[in-house]
Amino acid sequence: MDFETVIGLEVHAQLATESKLMCRCSTEYGKEPNSNTCPVCLGLPGALPTINEKAVRYAIMLGLATNCTIRRDSQFARKNYFYPDLPKAYQTSQFDRPICENGWIDIEVKGEQKRIGITRIHMEEDAGKLVHDGEDPNASYVDLNRASVPLVEIVSEPDMRNADEAKAYMEKIHSIVTYLEICDGNMEKGNLRCDANVSIRPWKQEEFGTRSETKNLNSFRNVHASILYEVGRQTDLILDGESVLQETRLWDANKKESRSLRTKETSDDYRYFPCPDLPVIKIEESTINDLQKDLPELPDAKRDRFEKTYGLSHYDASVLVAEKPVANYYEEVVKAGSNAKLAANWITGDMAKMMNEYKTSIQDCKITAQSLTSLIQLIENGTISGKIAKTVFEEMFTQGTNPESIIESKGLKQVSDTSELQQICSKILDDNPDQVASYKGGRTKIFGFFVGQAMKVTKGKGNPQILNQIFKDLLK
Repeated sequence: MDFETVIGLEVHAQLATESKLMCRCSTEYGKEPNSNTCPVCLGLPGALPTINEKAVRYAIMLGLATNCTIRRDSQFARKNYFYPDLPKAYQTSQFDRPICENGWIDIEVKGEQKRIGITRIHMEEDAGKLVHDGEDPNASYVDLNRASVPLVEIVSEPDMRNADEAKAYMEKIHSIVTYLEICDGNMEKGNLRCDANVSIRPWKQEEFGTRSETKNLNSFRNVHASILYEVGRQTDLILDGESVLQETRLWDANKKESRSLRTKETSDDYRYFPCPDLPVIKIEESTINDLQKDLPELPDAKRDRFEKTYGLSHYDASVLVAEKPVANYYEEVVKAGSNAKLAANWITGDMAKMMNEYKTSIQDCKITAQSLTSLIQLIENGTISGKIAKTVFEEMFTQGTNPESIIESKGLKQVSDTSELQQICSKILDDNPDQVASYKGGRTKIFGFFVGQAMKVTKGKGNPQILNQIFKDLLK
């Protein structure tokens, strides 16, 4: 039996405000447990919340960037559930009147574009954190520093049909929130995380299958791997004549498998009702218009501009704009005088490889935009070859040295003196009469042998274009 996969994602993004959603406590990460707390986020009796205006504005910006309708009368609700890490035993969230609704974003997988619907974006407070690294293995310690940190939850339509689409969607959300600078996108710290709802159904069946939810996926790789695992697990169950349970599962990234956490609740189980301590949020048309005008250039628009302005391929432009700091760095390099295409090649190629190898980011890269531009210009004017440039680039990356200093200190300047290279080429031909005869007899592929010998003699510093021309002239 063939099955179709149906996927919907719930992405939680921590808003980059300095204070929490409903109090003045700091959102700073890494503070001593329970030090960023007050009567409001501790849920003490009589403490009354007030809403963080910046968090509301950030949520509206995200809604505008994802083509949502902004609700003018948004309302908070209480989501009742036993939270061991929320003292109130309910979460302040939004239910039937979320701040943003009915949006969409476009993703691209293997050259094919697809539109993914967004059901809603709602605001809510984060829960605290349970810690299990104390001396007593049976004890749970509660850190409430994260309690009431502002979140937005982006709920997609069940429009994705495979793990590749889900990964691409998550990457696109990451790009958008970081371009807007409303979330730092740090998935290791949990500032952007995802719950994946997955079900399968026989091909051509309209009714959805029973879905499971895999919680708190904190990397693109985990989103992809957990969905593949879940599709396989559900397929095996159905083929074995068993039923798929509606449940919440936890992903074990080390074992590459998930385990059941609890049966999945429905919205009725949470007993939502309007929060009596918070008024309806009235949003003026002028506020929406002002925020719309202030939106930055978003990934898709920047990609299109890079293609048109710099003549880049769709693929290269898409890679460059995926992360805002990389796109900004690229434009700095081009504005410094670099060839746009060559700059794209170096940034998406050697630089991306080195950053991955050293587990660093473009923000921490030691190669300045001006240094990379200088390296590219040294290749273009024939001072160094492309091969030598790679050696120079590695030292630039690790040491932060400018390319001119490296070339001078290591004697890497390319040999372009025609008379000197002519003598080298003539001697190579004299020393290899059999190869010369083979070439003239029709084995033209042996031409590379002559150039390779010349590069050995010049220790890789011979100008390959000039060497090619000299050998062609001598072998006529």
